[in-house]
Amino acid sequence: MTSFMHKGAGLFVRFYKLTPAIVIASLLTACDKGENKDAKHSKAEVISAIQASSTTADSIQVQAHDRQSDIFKQKSAASLKPLSSFRPAAAKAKVLFELPVWEKTPAEIDSSVDTAIAKADKKLDAIAALSVDDSNFSNTIAALDSAFYEVVNISDRIDVIRESHQNKEMRDKALETSKKIQAWYVAAGFREDVYKTVAAYAETGPELQGEDAMLLKQTLRDYRRNGMALAKDKREQLKALKTELNNMSLEFATNITDAKAVVEFTAEELAGMPEDFLNNKDLKTERGTYEVKANVTWQYLAVMQDASNEDTRKKLVTLRSNRAREKNVPLFSKMLKTRAQIAEMLGYDSWADYRIETKMAKSAKTAYDFEQRLVKGLEPKFQAEMALLQKLKAEETSNSDAVINLWDIRYYKNKLKKTRYQVDTDKLKVYFELDRVLNGMFGIFEEIFRLKIDRSEPGYKWVEDLRLYAVTDANSGTPLGLIYMDLFPRDNKYGHFAQFGVTTGKLLDDGVYQRPVVALICNFPPPTDDKPSLLKHSDVETLFHEFGHALHSVLTQAKYASFSGTSVPRDFVEAPSQMLENWVWDKSVLDRFAVDYRDPSKKIPAQTLNKMEEARLATIGTWYRRQLSFGLLDLNLHMSNERQDFENFVEVSNDIMADVYLDPPTDTAFVASFGHLGGGYDAGYYGYAWAEAISADLASVFKSSDGGLMDREIGKRLRDEIYAKGGSREIDDSIQAFLGRQRSLQAFFEYIGLSDEK
Repeated sequence: MTSFMHKGAGLFVRFYKLTPAIVIASLLTACDKGENKDAKHSKAEVISAIQASSTTADSIQVQAHDRQSDIFKQKSAASLKPLSSFRPAAAKAKVLFELPVWEKTPAEIDSSVDTAIAKADKKLDAIAALSVDDSNFSNTIAALDSAFYEVVNISDRIDVIRESHQNKEMRDKALETSKKIQAWYVAAGFREDVYKTVAAYAETGPELQGEDAMLLKQTLRDYRRNGMALAKDKREQLKALKTELNNMSLEFATNITDAKAVVEFTAEELAGMPEDFLNNKDLKTERGTYEVKANVTWQYLAVMQDASNEDTRKKLVTLRSNRAREKNVPLFSKMLKTRAQIAEMLGYDSWADYRIETKMAKSAKTAYDFEQRLVKGLEPKFQAEMALLQKLKAEETSNSDAVINLWDIRYYKNKLKKTRYQVDTDKLKVYFELDRVLNGMFGIFEEIFRLKIDRSEPGYKWVEDLRLYAVTDANSGTPLGLIYMDLFPRDNKYGHFAQFGVTTGKLLDDGVYQRPVVALICNFPPPTDDKPSLLKHSDVETLFHEFGHALHSVLTQAKYASFSGTSVPRDFVEAPSQMLENWVWDKSVLDRFAVDYRDPSKKIPAQTLNKMEEARLATIGTWYRRQLSFGLLDLNLHMSNERQDFENFVEVSNDIMADVYLDPPTDTAFVASFGHLGGGYDAGYYGYAWAEAISADLASVFKSSDGGLMDREIGKRLRDEIYAKGGSREIDDSIQAFLGRQRSLQAFFEYIGLSDEK
């Protein structure tokens, strides 16, 4: 499940942004998109599809690739389009299409934050000073959206700095000022003088339509949820609690990012690992051992999938599960208590009910029942899959009583793919050279959505290999958005995959539209001395997923920042990106870019892809039960008001994991490094499965059309009715406009092997 750093819809949910999580693989990454959808969201590949070449042939092919790679790089550098070349089209379309001025020193961070807050306060003061007779939609409700705007943008830049900058002083300053910004958000949401102006204007009964009506409705809702109906002393108490909670959420996320989880293995302990992993110079030590970082997703997933030594897998998953434990266990206990106290003060039964009120599910019970329905329905398939994996382990270990443990799942799933389905994910990596995949993906989405994607010069770089892509409308040439790509892992960088906002799309006060800027923070396997960056099929799936978030952001046409791009209900936000994962399972689509980098004439055989699909479906019950265990432990913790549950949340969470999925390793605290719970997806992890159900429904429109997944007319409808609208209208209305009917669970239940009646 891949994740993305997300602004919730509404003015005052801003401080509940998603803090570092995984992606599925965001789920599908945040939780790790590294396995069969694990994150949504590993699909594998048929051994027979790839014939081993002779040493001489391989050498020639590698040399040829090196020459081709050099040519490609030269071509890419030569073809960079300067941002200045887009200015005439931007001026014609009345859009602002430019990069932000990045803060390069801690002092500049302080200055930018102070300036943005001062400007915002001045705008809020102006709203507060209005009389009822002088107030109107433009200077009150729309002005409120504008007042928050500059702070939103500096906050987003600071998030990127905090999670990706190579300088510790910059990261520390970003964390410090993030707390300052979050405190300001809370205080601004509690300004009684501003609220009185807004309430007085609303009482005049203005006749509004469309996005304007939506903004007024959500503004009043957010004030209510912010406790403005409470007595002043209660509001002050609530304000203090929310400020404290925001600071704790930032600290929780930072503790995970900063946590080091390095374990040293001998070559014997890494038996079964592919050659390219063992030859990676970044992993080798001078002692002839290997240092594996459990906090770096691709390294972790690689070992869990291929290492035949069970003790090695157990050691790694235990270390990963205990990241940030010492700091985050007491911290999260306090967060649970604070959340419950806030919910009680606002009149909600639980934090889960408070958080889910603004989502599609509307109530904690609806979300919980949905998850339980899937758990029950998947039970027969889950047990059958576990029995199959247990048989594989029994055969390999010559122990009929062998037990499948948590650290065995990925390994024996991979073994199943190789033995039953003749699928070898590591060998298939030769078909997925990163640059070819990127260019192929761009071409696909250019065609479907009528876009043009050009590589441009990023100017300021927080890392040397940072990339920038400019997205424009293919027909009109209108600039639409800018996408940074930070592709490879490094120390002190966000460890999963996520989209981060940089500049939010919005119609500015002068009538010019600010086009969005986003950043994709990724952790793909880096190139080596003799090979380019080669991706697993699951990595390609993750890339398509994350780029879906980016498209959702840059294709927005919403007038207000509150509704721009991914500012939609959290249990919907993953659907448009999850849907795009379908494209990497289609042979005609893959043929556009998936070729053997050593010999581009070779493509993935249809038989291979069919076997990959069979392998995926063969263990889909196991994958979903894992995801459902995350969702249910999240809901259970946040539906509870029992102090004992808040103090014993590790035990409670581990018990739910054991009941729905598998026992965690002894004496581990997975939830302490489960970034989703820190903020953003708290009481919301169920949203991945919920959104996937919607995703399957959306994808069914493409699959049933004459043009299939490359149908441009349906692509245009998706762009217009889903991506462009963002949160500017009710999400069910957007879904129905695209589908041409009411949404249904049928496609999703068929996909996972359930009937609609279960």
